[in-house]
Amino acid sequence: MKKIQIFTDGGARGNPGPAAVGVVVLDAEGKEIAKFGKKIGLTTNNVAEYSAVIAALGWVKQNDTSVEVHCFLDSELVARQLEGRYKVKDAKLKPLFFQVRQLVLALGGRVSFAHVPRAKNHHADRLVNEALDRVSG
Repeated sequence: MKKIQIFTDGGARGNPGPAAVGVVVLDAEGKEIAKFGKKIGLTTNNVAEYSAVIAALGWVKQNDTSVEVHCFLDSELVARQLEGRYKVKDAKLKPLFFQVRQLVLALGGRVSFAHVPRAKNHHADRLVNEALDRVSG
């Protein structure tokens, strides 16, 4: 089975404030398959982090559902919640958590989540900042 790696990041300036997501998709050899960053409106950092994972898994669902997906996030909270190690207590995050779970099921359950240091997630972080710096879009 083909494997892909996805690096996601979400951020808000002001928390809450203007927010964006960044997604980088790599094949098993580390070659970039896709990347995108987009504004998502006014929200918090944690909502933006979840929104980035949702955008990434949505991209996979639209493009290739026959893959094993390894997601890497620099948000320890969101990564640990998606791994099942932390409970989701924030009422605003619960629907997003369940939306991710639905996407995981739609992809056959072949999705893993892991926390990485911010330094290893610089590409997705850059896409967030580029999206926030754009005048429109």
